[in-house]
Amino acid sequence: MVLEVALIDVTAGQEDAFAAAYQEARQQIEQADGSRSIRMTAGIETPTRFVLMVEWDSVEAHNVFRASDAFGVWRGLIGPHFANPPHVEHFTDI
Repeated sequence: MVLEVALIDVTAGQEDAFAAAYQEARQQIEQADGSRSIRMTAGIETPTRFVLMVEWDSVEAHNVFRASDAFGVWRGLIGPHFANPPHVEHFTDI
């Protein structure tokens, strides 16, 4: 199992619209092969900052999703709210 962590900064004033878009878009990841869980958190000190955490079976499973039509739907819904491209990394338990 790997954990995808994405630091997402949204354009100021679009926090609620981003959260609503995420609620609609999350099913794209939930239904993806190799996806185990998805969680989005909102910043307290920095309300325009969100952290996405997705558990995948493997980095390869995430890459297959990124190459799919479902990723295009996912990005099409949440992407317009990005202030800049998200910073994404993968982690494993120790």
